[in-house]
Amino acid sequence: MHHFRIRQDRSSGYTGRIDAVHKWGLPGILNCPACKATWSGGAKVYPSVDLSPVLALADFEEARAEPIEEYERLCALVRPLLPPGAILQPGAGLGPLAGNAQGRFGSFAFPDAWWPLVQREALEKLEAQGLRGLKGCRTELRFRQRNSPEFLELEILPLGRTHPDCLPPHRDPPCSRCHRFGIPLPDDLLLDARTLPNDRDLFRLEDFSGVIVCTERFVDACRRLGLEGVMFLPVPSK
Repeated sequence: MHHFRIRQDRSSGYTGRIDAVHKWGLPGILNCPACKATWSGGAKVYPSVDLSPVLALADFEEARAEPIEEYERLCALVRPLLPPGAILQPGAGLGPLAGNAQGRFGSFAFPDAWWPLVQREALEKLEAQGLRGLKGCRTELRFRQRNSPEFLELEILPLGRTHPDCLPPHRDPPCSRCHRFGIPLPDDLLLDARTLPNDRDLFRLEDFSGVIVCTERFVDACRRLGLEGVMFLPVPSK
């Protein structure tokens, strides 16, 4: 099976802009006691999660870094509310994407490179094509125009990994405490075929969660339907 990396198509001529963040989020980690790093990811996002049952919502509303003990305490509050297969990391976004939007949009929009949005009508067409693992979540976007589109955020679970052959041969393992994987994204990405799911057509990588991968079935459906605002780059696997 062939796989492709999903990216925003900046050549499509659409002028739409979205300034938004997720309603809640986990803090980053401040000076991990094991690796000493202060860091935050943010590519792993779960827009379907409703934190309303959590009493101390204010703990999830401000972007900041915290000691790892506080981060782990907040993870424990969130974990029962996550969708199956979700993996938490510092800076993970939770709940609907909220903010402002304006301009002309294609079928897909990217307020951030790893947060793909899709118009409801386009998602329904993709689902009618029999694509697997698509989940659209509501957004709270305020449009400064009439006839505004209805965008849903795709909730994309982390499932596949890169192949060791595209990583530095001499590399440190992930941190034993905070699990930071301090390796930059390889220029020549290679997927580990043994880790790729065979029951869904859209997923993000576990180790480089800013990379969103789709199957050839997904690409063919988007092209057949004439969906715009997204481009596909072939990614080899081994």
